[in-house]
Amino acid sequence: EQPRLLTAHADIRDLASIRAALEASEAALGPPDVLINNAGGVTAPTLRATSEADWLADIELNLNGPFRCIHAVAEGFVARGRGTILNVASVNGLGVFGHPGYSVAKAGLIHLTRFCATEYGRHGIRSVALCPGTVRTQAWEARRAAQPGILEEAMQWYPSRDISTPDDVAAAIEALLNPSLRLMNGAVITLDGGLTAGSDLLASAFTGTPL
Repeated sequence: EQPRLLTAHADIRDLASIRAALEASEAALGPPDVLINNAGGVTAPTLRATSEADWLADIELNLNGPFRCIHAVAEGFVARGRGTILNVASVNGLGVFGHPGYSVAKAGLIHLTRFCATEYGRHGIRSVALCPGTVRTQAWEARRAAQPGILEEAMQWYPSRDISTPDDVAAAIEALLNPSLRLMNGAVITLDGGLTAGSDLLASAFTGTPL
């Protein structure tokens, strides 16, 4: 039998909306075994440019929203004794790469992943955070149209000299959901071409030696 696909709209800023979408999917496909928190967005690029409204919007969408989704499915996971929570965080949650409100929210999402791992692990539920670097999304393509060369400039800071596509992120998610990784719980996995490992450009500058 071919797998079925159901789409249901939910506003992750509203728990009732999430519950309604969950009920619709359960009625059509049965209870879920996996939650992937992938919705997100950014506002202001710098701390000085961040208003209170920007800050609250970033936290609401990128941290409170995933918390609500986890809250909606967690008790069902516990009752069934299985489930996987995969939170798509960001390298912004691991270091300073601009967009402070978004970054602080993603750092919180990483820590929320660890809380889920420690509290729900005994119930057969595992939780993992995936931290992509720059992803060639429609938003980046729009920026590229306005600022030709911006992606190529950004790539210079990645040791792999490459950045992810949405398909790369999807492939990483598929791999992390493999049931054979049952003991991968609380892990924070980067998909960043080595960005958070270090900088060969900076190493060359410090040593005066090309790498």
